[in-house]
Amino acid sequence: MSVYHCAFTSTRTLYSSSFTSSRSFGFLRSLFPQIIHRSHRFITNSNISDFHSIMPHNKQRSGLKEQKWIQKSSGDRPSDATASAEGITNGIGRLTIAETNAQSPVPVLQFGGIKVDEMAPSVINDNTLHGSKSIFQPKAYGTVSAATVDASKKTVNTAAQTVGLSNLFKNNLLENFTIDNSTYSTAKIRATFYPKFENEKSDQEVRIRMIEMVSKGLATLEVSLKHSGSLFMYAGHEGGAYAKNSFGNVYTAVGVFVLGRIFREAWGTEASKKQAEFNEFLEREHMSISMELVTAVLGDHGQRPREDYVVVTAVTELGNGKPKFYSTPEIIAFCRKWRLPTNHVWLFSTRNSATSFFAAYDALCEEGTATSVCKALDEVADISVPGSIDHIKVQGEILEGLVARIVSHESTKEMELVLKDYPLPIDEVQQDLGPGLREICAANRSDEKHQIKALLENTGTSFCPDYVDWFGIEAADVLPRNADRSVVSKFLQANPSNYSTTKLKEMVRLMKEKRFPAAFKCYHNFRKINSISSDNLYYKMVIHVHSDSTFRRYQKEMRYKPDLWPLYRGFFVEINMFKASKEKAAEMAKTSVDVGKNDKNSDDISGKKGLADEDANLMIKLKFLTYKLRTFLIRNGLSVLFKDGPAAYKAYYLRQMKIWNTSPGKQRQLSKMLDEWAVYIKRKCGNRQLSSSIYLSEAEPFLEQYAKRSPENQALIGCAGNLVRTEEFLAIVEGGGDEEGDLETEKVLEPSSPGLDSIQKKEGLIVFFPGIPGCAKSALCKEILSASEGLEDDRPIHSLMGDLIKGRYWQKVADERRRKPYSIVLADKNAPNEEVWRQIEDMSRSTKASAVPIVPDSEGTESNPFSLDALAVFIYRVLNRVNHPGNLDKSSPNVGYVLLMFYHLYDGKNRPEFESELIERFGSLVKMPLLKSERSPIPDSVKTVLEEGINLYRLHTKRHGRSESSKGTYAKDWVLWEKQLREVLSGNADYLTSIQVPFEFAVNQVLEQLKRIMKGEYVTPISEKRKFGTIVFAAIDVPVTEVHNLLSCISENDPKVKTFIENNVRNNLEKAHVTLAHKRSHGVTAVANYGRFVNQKVPVDVTTLLFSDKLAALEAQPGSIDGQKISSLNEWPHLTLWTAQGIPPKEANTLPELVLQGKATRIEINPPFTISGVLQFH
Repeated sequence: MSVYHCAFTSTRTLYSSSFTSSRSFGFLRSLFPQIIHRSHRFITNSNISDFHSIMPHNKQRSGLKEQKWIQKSSGDRPSDATASAEGITNGIGRLTIAETNAQSPVPVLQFGGIKVDEMAPSVINDNTLHGSKSIFQPKAYGTVSAATVDASKKTVNTAAQTVGLSNLFKNNLLENFTIDNSTYSTAKIRATFYPKFENEKSDQEVRIRMIEMVSKGLATLEVSLKHSGSLFMYAGHEGGAYAKNSFGNVYTAVGVFVLGRIFREAWGTEASKKQAEFNEFLEREHMSISMELVTAVLGDHGQRPREDYVVVTAVTELGNGKPKFYSTPEIIAFCRKWRLPTNHVWLFSTRNSATSFFAAYDALCEEGTATSVCKALDEVADISVPGSIDHIKVQGEILEGLVARIVSHESTKEMELVLKDYPLPIDEVQQDLGPGLREICAANRSDEKHQIKALLENTGTSFCPDYVDWFGIEAADVLPRNADRSVVSKFLQANPSNYSTTKLKEMVRLMKEKRFPAAFKCYHNFRKINSISSDNLYYKMVIHVHSDSTFRRYQKEMRYKPDLWPLYRGFFVEINMFKASKEKAAEMAKTSVDVGKNDKNSDDISGKKGLADEDANLMIKLKFLTYKLRTFLIRNGLSVLFKDGPAAYKAYYLRQMKIWNTSPGKQRQLSKMLDEWAVYIKRKCGNRQLSSSIYLSEAEPFLEQYAKRSPENQALIGCAGNLVRTEEFLAIVEGGGDEEGDLETEKVLEPSSPGLDSIQKKEGLIVFFPGIPGCAKSALCKEILSASEGLEDDRPIHSLMGDLIKGRYWQKVADERRRKPYSIVLADKNAPNEEVWRQIEDMSRSTKASAVPIVPDSEGTESNPFSLDALAVFIYRVLNRVNHPGNLDKSSPNVGYVLLMFYHLYDGKNRPEFESELIERFGSLVKMPLLKSERSPIPDSVKTVLEEGINLYRLHTKRHGRSESSKGTYAKDWVLWEKQLREVLSGNADYLTSIQVPFEFAVNQVLEQLKRIMKGEYVTPISEKRKFGTIVFAAIDVPVTEVHNLLSCISENDPKVKTFIENNVRNNLEKAHVTLAHKRSHGVTAVANYGRFVNQKVPVDVTTLLFSDKLAALEAQPGSIDGQKISSLNEWPHLTLWTAQGIPPKEANTLPELVLQGKATRIEINPPFTISGVLQFH
């Protein structure tokens, strides 16, 4: 069966038939003008052959059988200017694969998977010492073939070696490794994925900017499919296999097996040789590839894939400087060289195509499937490059989404060159591939370790010669993989050996100093076991970012420090700490300077090419409702449904749909379906919650039956049926982990009540305070109690003061809620972190209450929701109170320390993030005024003492955790600082008093906000990223007043018309438009093509009035925009005025025929009446 086969045909000859992919890519430069002077657009269409059935293991995945160019009209594309293809030529020129004379493998003894004769080599290789990039200097590298490695040699097999290893680790090498002037460290990036850039602008602003850049010829819009899987990165056997934030587990074992099988499918009998060459190539060139790993064995996403596969999403040169990512044309060339799977990509290089793309998505966002989306994008794109595997064939119809980003304006030309110079391989491969992934997992169900071993053994030794990254050195008394936390601190203290290490240290140090939510997990590098000595230590470090806020905060730091390297996703680094002589140290210093100069002159991301940083990083993710209803509404709602019941589940999914801005019609349809699903699954499972990893076993049959009931249901569901059963082959993941974190994607919301926009009086209310001591919550609670009648709410209200309650406070609140379920509880205790917020959410659901947070209003800082002057006021208030029930007053010796502790509980969130999360969790937010808007800046003495305290707190917690300030190394420093703090605040008492708003004003503001919430008048600020409704049709909206004026003019001379208009039209016409195209009648593309004219004025000539006893409409002829005629796709362009009760508006199309039949009246308007309208999507 053909794995890859293609033939190029064209309406015009681009290259001679003798021009084949074997030619050097650089040769294309001489032919470049043939392409860059064309004023035509091209689209690559494909007829994709049928794929094999799901389970048989002796057949291969089929690829594209035919690929051809179809010439498109020039449209409004700007004329192409001569541009250099040098960048892509240089990039692809290094990808040549040796077809013959492959280096002969050399058999060597394996030591725990590591060669025994492997040196303890010099720490810095020649390339590094001379400042050259290894990518440009291929070196000899022996590859171990299947014939040379015996499976029995994958573990340590001699007593002497075991004793040696045991002694090596027992000597506490790290603890005894001292840092001095001769200590150096080398950090080598092994794998990384694109930086995660968060758009600071709204999605609408990003769209506008993207279209603007394309319109001006500054950039091209690139769109690719988002396959539904998990991130998998591969840097060759020596470099390692990695998941998103881990390695050496079942996720990476599955990835290695699937990638290895891809080679066997594509290369047949040459597979072993190509696998070894590929591993050698990645190691020699210091590269990694990133892929979307799509498989049915690692848990359910939106649809169980029909096959297990990978799609290459990034190729990265790691070199000795900043990682460099290939552009998409370069990725395609790379993948076609190695016969690796590529994604479907579309390019939009004109204003017309770019606006049409966004319009097409908006038209399909609630009903789109892989077939309809790909078809629409093929029709509006300037270039479409289908992937070497078809999403529909291998994944299915349920499409997670699209990723749109800005790339170089040269991308279109580069893509055309690549597609001509690198056609898909034509080799036909037939061979028995052995057992498949699902069969192996099904046959090895005892535990995760056995599954991993079975997968690696079936991968083959040419691709996976040993299992060190998974099992380490299987010898007695050898330490586990995890290394001591002091690795990071010693790494930072050691001298950097090269430029890359300097920049990585800078990154790690910044993140630790700023206390970004991230972990730097270190592991023993068993692959370097033969090189380890007391003066030469090796580790692997995983940079695990815990929160998306880290990426946003890091981006801000990059604006202040442009030389900072980006913070990458999937970030894995090898660390080597060693002692060096003076001569070698001098040599390393020179190399570091040379590489640094080169690095500063290069771009970090391919395709940037002159784009400003802000524009080069523009990206937007666009997901489809047919995917989200499965993953977010069904799968992620299971815990809410089974723990808290149907009412809480309904509140959950309604909140999600509101955040997504789902259309009212779809909300009604989904609510009906999800209510039915809740009854169905609760009845079937009882109180035993359905596992999210196999939720589709129940959801898919339910959705299939539901879809069969009506076409409307079918459109809602998208596609269902042909379920792949996974229960017998699901991979065993110890601890039930989810490597990709998909279960928590998009911050799935679990609101505390069925929407706080309208609190029902039959339920209770919890008022709580995410604040800091000194924020006046107790005083506020007293005022609320005394003014309870002013809230106009008849529910009983009472307060629970945390300082007077012993034991578990929030449990006491829950008990009180159960005892008085319809009351209002004022939870007079600081609720400072997400752990407490989750307790309040759980309590709210279990006791059927709503929850309202009251927070002190403050501008905040970049990393904290409270500003320094707010913190100063809080401390000042505490220092001025006496006899406090919680013993936190002027007599307390550590007031400053306690308040800094609370202050740092909020660290990591700026003010918008803080407020947004509270609103997303609880549906509302009350702000208590604190500081006057017009106030003097905080005095330097106050600012300085607070900053000194913050630095001292960080030093203290870093060494002693949460131990009291009176204990530990800094006890004396705390005493001195507390004294200085009191003196400074006392000396600035007038300032701290003057900047506060009057307490009475703050109380009144809080009461008014609470009253609005209780009355249901509160409008929830929606923080959703997509604020666009789904598009159904394109039309020209015209002012109703002008239509009424026209009708008045017509009726003046015709009593019959006057009577008709007064009785039927005058009071019924509220909106007026001329329909141009409807997606049901004319297709998505037809509607999308009006995208470039949206919001622009269009003159409309009204020529005739037609009416019958049930219908009335005006015949209309749209004019032009900037000289381009706007035409309606309706056979009879018109503006519907009125239809009788029960008559759909589309029946107005029949009026011309009714006139001919004598059943309607026609009145000419001469001269035509011109109305100015605006083209809009509806």
